[in-house]
Amino acid sequence: MNAQVRQDHPRERAHDIVLFGATGFVGALTAEYLAAHAPAGCRWALAGRDLGKLERLRERLAAIDPACAALPLLRADASDASAVRELASSTRVLATTVGPYVWYGAELVAACAAAGTDYVDLTGEPEFVDRMYVEHDARARETGARIVHACGFDSIPADLGAYFTVGRLPEGVPLRVDGFMRSNALFSGGTLASALTALGRGPQTLAAARARRLHEPPLLGRRARGPVGAPRFSRETGAWALPLPTLDPRIVARSAAALERYGPDFRYRHYASVKHLPVAVGGAAAVGATAALAQLPAARRWLMDRWEPGRGPDAERRARSWFTVRFVGEGGGRRVLTEVSGGDPGYGETAKMLAESALCLAYDALPGAAGQLTTATAMGDALIGRLQKAGIAFRVADAR
Repeated sequence: MNAQVRQDHPRERAHDIVLFGATGFVGALTAEYLAAHAPAGCRWALAGRDLGKLERLRERLAAIDPACAALPLLRADASDASAVRELASSTRVLATTVGPYVWYGAELVAACAAAGTDYVDLTGEPEFVDRMYVEHDARARETGARIVHACGFDSIPADLGAYFTVGRLPEGVPLRVDGFMRSNALFSGGTLASALTALGRGPQTLAAARARRLHEPPLLGRRARGPVGAPRFSRETGAWALPLPTLDPRIVARSAAALERYGPDFRYRHYASVKHLPVAVGGAAAVGATAALAQLPAARRWLMDRWEPGRGPDAERRARSWFTVRFVGEGGGRRVLTEVSGGDPGYGETAKMLAESALCLAYDALPGAAGQLTTATAMGDALIGRLQKAGIAFRVADAR
């Protein structure tokens, strides 16, 4: 398939997509996915701090597609505002895997908002998302930039899964959707570093959320909520449901606030689904202990040192990994069960989600929105279609 540049995109630039942080664990997987699946004529480039590492990655990619031997390599440090501005101005879409984003992401968002460049990342950090809204949403709306956070396992399955479910429920009525996540996957050092950073910044996270509430226009005549649910046994899934204190419910609630299709009163809750009660109790205790340790800088550093960023499960372990998110949606006298499922969520599928999000922004006909958006509001059906073709399943399991 030949690449077709969207007519409403920014003026002609040197690149269609730049992948920043390409030599990290998920960054390299994303680069490999683009090497195998980017359409003919896609002008993409690798970016990062270390040209030597970028050159070695490019050699590996050339084994997938010989054309990758000519991929441009762009050197930039996330903390170098001048280099980051030049990077953002060179491309139509910038995808970044460099976290924790609260440390390494702000300059990139600022540069993309100013340059009218579309931006996608993998953050699961509420503080970062709220800060970027307060600081850059207005500018991005002026320039036409689409700033889309959480384009990996945080939070595409939840956001697009809820969107998919709502589309199968009646319009104009209060809607309730619950998501139940199951997986057997492992995590990487980069994922752990981001999670521990977020857990250890409770006061900053609360302050960022308060600042966002002061800047966001009120939602008049409608409600959209993503509360933390209570632990319970779910008859719908036949398993114990443990509330997940992740970014996902906030992302879903923001999609619901932006789209009237979610109805006048929408609520979403997000759970881990655990078959056996002792495992559920142990998992809850482990999460609580990790959150407590994250408050202590020395303990946080010790945990991060145990799993250094840039490392993750090997290909054999990733091949055995899977995820399923079951959604139960109700409203207007109708009840529907849907499911989003795929392979290794934190790495293989996250790389796929990020790459397809970047390609979707670059090439698909999309709504004309700008500013800080969610995957549902920015890409919706177009991204679901891409992910289905890429092997991530969206299906209706039951409806009545």
